[in-house]
Amino acid sequence: MKTLIGGAIAAVIGVIGLAIWFDAFLQLLAGAIPGMLLLGGCLALYLGFDELKDTWQGENSVAGPGADSDMDKFKKENEDLKKEIEALKTK
Repeated sequence: MKTLIGGAIAAVIGVIGLAIWFDAFLQLLAGAIPGMLLLGGCLALYLGFDELKDTWQGENSVAGPGADSDMDKFKKENEDLKKEIEALKTK
């Protein structure tokens, strides 16, 4: 209940402050929007380049001769762990 009352009071004060300093709010908004667009664009460029780099590495990489033996090793280890879990369940 205290949170609801506090939120209502903050919203009313915010509306009053926005009405009084509307010109300053627009100036702040006009200064903040280009900055946010710049940062968002830089983030999108970075993520796009990172994704492109991952696709280049995926096309150029070929599984080595030990890839199948690694997979077999992991499958055997997985089976061993399953057997161990079953043994612990029966105790």
